[in-house]
Amino acid sequence: MSEQVRPEQRAREQALVEQVVASFDHAENARLTELMQALTRHLHAFLREVRLTEGEWNAAIEFLTAAGHITDDKRQEFILLSDVLGASMQTIAINNEASVNATEATVVGPFFVERSPEVPLGGDISGGAAGQPCWVEGRVTGTDGEPVPGARVEVWECDEDGFYDVQYGDDRTAARGHLFTDDDGHYRFWGLTPVPYPIPHDGPVGALLEAVGRSPLRAAHLHFKVDAPGKRTLVTHVFVRGDDFLTRDAVFGVRDSLIVDFVQHAVGVPTPDGRHLGERSWAGARFDIVLQPRSV
Repeated sequence: MSEQVRPEQRAREQALVEQVVASFDHAENARLTELMQALTRHLHAFLREVRLTEGEWNAAIEFLTAAGHITDDKRQEFILLSDVLGASMQTIAINNEASVNATEATVVGPFFVERSPEVPLGGDISGGAAGQPCWVEGRVTGTDGEPVPGARVEVWECDEDGFYDVQYGDDRTAARGHLFTDDDGHYRFWGLTPVPYPIPHDGPVGALLEAVGRSPLRAAHLHFKVDAPGKRTLVTHVFVRGDDFLTRDAVFGVRDSLIVDFVQHAVGVPTPDGRHLGERSWAGARFDIVLQPRSV
């Protein structure tokens, strides 16, 4: 469509681009100048390529306004927008270059909250949330293979109905918690077997996905955030092998290296720690984590 623009019109538009770019020349922060000038060039290139109409621009403003109105301290619609556009994963990819055998990073997602409850090694993070019990264990090491004792392992997930605790609106804390690795870098806890769930789709981002024929469902996963002195903080997921949504995760967060077996165990099969589950089946998974040095 842009090929049909007359030369004099093209020159007028280009002159505006150059004027706006030049307006950022005198910012005291050189990085800010770089960012704003590149953003201006790319934004204007998009506007000119698609020949955006005034009605479409107003619709975009209304969309962003709606995203702002629905955002609060428990819901971040702009994170959702960034996620479904792949911008979150692209930023993570740029800032977390593969290093030796380090565990790959993925998106934080909109449901991480500070001050989760601490549980002991082998403790239960479910907090009464509904779902199949799941034993998760692993070891945290550095890229040199040495164990990382005292690493803070934070975990959060949805319940069997696909909802996080903060989505219920009753101040419950469930299916989230943190623990610390032992002297050999090992961690272990009880949680819930992950299930696919939809990202919040009752707002503008959900309307966008529906309009373009995309599903809001995420592949089944557990969220991890791992901190340790001298190591780079890792935010990642562990995904369930065989899940139907691994190839069409709504936020493009799946990485092959993060897919593991969640082994199903029938009712009555002994648990690793001797826990009695009555008439409930359970699952088990192992997820080893490798942290990069902080200097990388």
